[in-house]
Order: sequence, then C-alpha cells, then structure tokens
Amino acid sequence: MLCNPNHTHDFFKKKKGQYSRYKVSKTMGAYCQDYQMFDNNNYMGRSSYDLRFSKHLYDNVHGNIYVDPLFLKFIDTEQFQRLRDLKQLGATHMVYPGAMHSRFEHSLGVYWLAGEAVHKLKAQQGLELDIDNFDVQAVKLAGLMHDIGHGPFSHLFEREFLPRVIRGSKWSHERMSVEMVDYIVDEHNIEIESDTIKRVKEMILASSGFASKNSTREKKFLYDIVANGRTGIDVDKFDYIIRDCRACGLGCNFQFQRLMETMRVMDDEICYRAKDYLTVQKLFATRADLYRTVYTHSKVKAIELMIVDALVQANDYLEIASHIQDPSQYWKLDDTIIKTIETAPVQELKESKDLLLRIRRRDLYQFCNEYSVPKDNMENFKDVTAQDIVCSQRNGGKTLREEDVAVSNIRIDLSRGSNNPLTCVNFFKDYDSDEKFPISDDKISHLLPTSYQDMIVRVYSKKAELVGVVSEAFENFQLKTYGIKAQVHATPQKKKRRV
Repeated sequence: MLCNPNHTHDFFKKKKGQYSRYKVSKTMGAYCQDYQMFDNNNYMGRSSYDLRFSKHLYDNVHGNIYVDPLFLKFIDTEQFQRLRDLKQLGATHMVYPGAMHSRFEHSLGVYWLAGEAVHKLKAQQGLELDIDNFDVQAVKLAGLMHDIGHGPFSHLFEREFLPRVIRGSKWSHERMSVEMVDYIVDEHNIEIESDTIKRVKEMILASSGFASKNSTREKKFLYDIVANGRTGIDVDKFDYIIRDCRACGLGCNFQFQRLMETMRVMDDEICYRAKDYLTVQKLFATRADLYRTVYTHSKVKAIELMIVDALVQANDYLEIASHIQDPSQYWKLDDTIIKTIETAPVQELKESKDLLLRIRRRDLYQFCNEYSVPKDNMENFKDVTAQDIVCSQRNGGKTLREEDVAVSNIRIDLSRGSNNPLTCVNFFKDYDSDEKFPISDDKISHLLPTSYQDMIVRVYSKKAELVGVVSEAFENFQLKTYGIKAQVHATPQKKKRRV
C-alpha cells in the first residue's frame, strides 16, 4: 500500500457547506498529499490520511504525535535512542527536580511542530509556494534529527568541556548532527533520496556558523522552520521553551500556536501579523528569562563547573574527547559517562570520582558573588579568568591559587546579542496586504529594555574555607577594573567568617 504509486485514496474537503474531492497518492514509501484537512478541535491541522501505518505517541506537551514509517526507521536505531540518555537541560535536574526530560522527547516535539508548520503553509499557500512532499519530508526529518549530535550534558560538553581539552576547538553539535545523519543512513541502509538528505543537513546547519552564506537554494523559507538563522523564530524554540517551563514549574504566557496559525510566506521569508508583535517579543523575553532563572542558576552552574572539572580529569584515561572524531564511536557517549567514572575501579579516576561524590553529597563549589558588566564596558568585555581573581588578592591571609577559584562568564540576550531581535522580523498588516515591514522599538512600547544583552561574571570558591578570601579578591578585582564594586550585594558576613 505504501509503495504502490498507482494507489490513490479519495479525500473530501468541506468548504462553505460543500464537499470537494481530492486525490492523494502514496509513493516511495511516504505520503504525497495534495491537500491537508484540518481538525477544528485542535490548534493545528492534522493530516486526514490513513494513520494505520503511523506510530502513535502521546507527548505531555503536544498531545498525540503520529510518526510516519520513514521517520520510524531513524527513531528505531540505537543512535537515536541514545537521546533518551541525554538530559535536555544537562545538570539542571539537580536543582529543578522536574527537569528530567531528555533530548529524545524534545526531538519528537520539534519533528511534530515542523510537520505542522510546513503542512499549515502548504494548506494556505501550497500552490503559490510549490511545496511538495519532498519539502515536507525534509523539514520533518530535519526537526527529528537536529539534536542528534549533542554530547553528554548537552551544551556543557560543547562549550565548556571540549575547549578545556582541545585548544581552539571549533567543534559543534550541529556539524556532528549532519555527520550522524549520514552515518545512520549508511549503517541502517535507510532508503531515502540523497537530495532529501542534503537538504536535511542544510536545514540543521541553517542557524549555525556553518550555514552557507551565499546559498542560491530555492524555498529558503523552508530552512527557517527548524533552525532560523534569519530571525531566530523557529519550532525548536517553540518546543524547548514550553517544555522547559513546564518541567521546571515556571509559568509561560508565550503562545506559539498563535504564530503558527497566522504565519505567512512573503518574498521567500516567513512573516507574522503586525498585531502579533507582542507574542514575538514574549518568545525572546521568555527565552532570556529561562537563561537567567534556570539554565544559568547559580547552583546549576556550580554543579556544571564541577562536572566539567571531573570530565577534564577523566579525559586522559577515558579518552572522552577522541569520540568526536568518529560518529560510530560518538553515539556511545552520553550522560552515563558520569556513572562510568563513579564505578570504574581504577586509581586514575580518583580525582574525578571525588568531585562527583561531592556533587552527590551536595558539597558544591561555593558561590561567592556576581556582578553585571556595566553597559559602557560590554562592547570591549573580555572573559574574566581565575588568574584575574587570584592576581587581585591583597597581601596577607591565605594565598589563593588558580585551582582554588572557578569563574563563570555568562551572556544572556534575546538571541541577537546587543540588538533587538524584533528588528530582524518582518510583519504584514493583514492577509490582503502584500507589503512586509519591520517594527521599530519606538513603535512597540516605551517599556522595552534599553539594552538587550547582559554579561554576568560569577565567581566560586572550590573550597568552603576559602570563600571569604575569594570574595575579597573578587571585590578587589571589580575596584581595579571599574573603580567601583559592581556586585549587587555585599559579601555576607557568614561567608567572610569562614576564613
């Protein structure tokens, strides 16, 4: 049934009280449909084709998800199932106990939303945009596979561990994702058009620094659905913002459904109704709030700093970093590397084990203080190092060493650095209008921030008895650098008394 190109089904579309007949053909093992019927009881249209050949899953964010046979071939591999052992938020669950969700369910969610988005555009502008089945297939597969290249503890592996063990590392999970796509197709002999795979890989890289800058590809709007390098509005953010807020018990008033329902392609770009500009603003504001309150929570960062130190100590013996050279080895690397270190009966891993035991016993690196880099100094800001803090210590008292101090430099923005991301988004007045336009700050609200980026310097003492000394050195560093103590609050006396 799936592979017979002559096999067709009749479908019906209700319009103004009438039913019209449409033909739907199934070819090459995938569904090729000329019309997508919408279920009025759901926020987005569900395909009305026969779902007997689809896998039915229930997701606690999006409800029922249907996975077509082609995509099941990718899901039912050991490489994709590995995502179950990669927590979406790294070590955040050690502070927010509910944040136990994995890259697996997130990837399914992005797959589903990517399909809903492209089907929506096809239903509304299909003839105009020439969206065909191969477009739908590529967008959905890109959504499914976009995170397949993540390493243990997600961004921690890429941004903090690898730079410590590989000088000048430019490795990225997006590039590994495209390598993993090729590896899975070859390893499991999945029959799929090579042009489709090429497009999928381009879509995965679309928002990364490895995206093609001078691409002449057609239908560029399709490449903005999963990973949008132009505006930052994509279904990846739609899923993780809602999913992370729910898992961490945070309220979320961002309604991505509103944007999905009203989006429109104009001049090969996805645009939104002007009346929905506040919904777009909430998307970026909610993301920034998650970074501040969840992803970079002071205790979350303390635990992550300890995990990085443990992985660095274990790297020579376990050769963790060497896995990034080969997808056939890389897929075996996940969050369980921590358990491997804890249970390995070898002396070479003792220092790593001790750090992990401290995490288990909640003997964490002690947060000393933090400050936001003054606005006037952000443009030329350079990351603060442990050496900077140690060199700011005054004579007398205990002498600090670099290995006693941990520094976390945190950048939080609305996805466009110091710029307002809304200036990159184009809007339209109504569906009768063919004009697209950006909305400037002064036309939105006078309540918008005057700056769209924060840089936070946070310092930790690795030993509880040195908290006071590290805190004082940190204060001296601020005075030496800015002439003031930029930290929000004074160092608590109880910390100083530990000296």
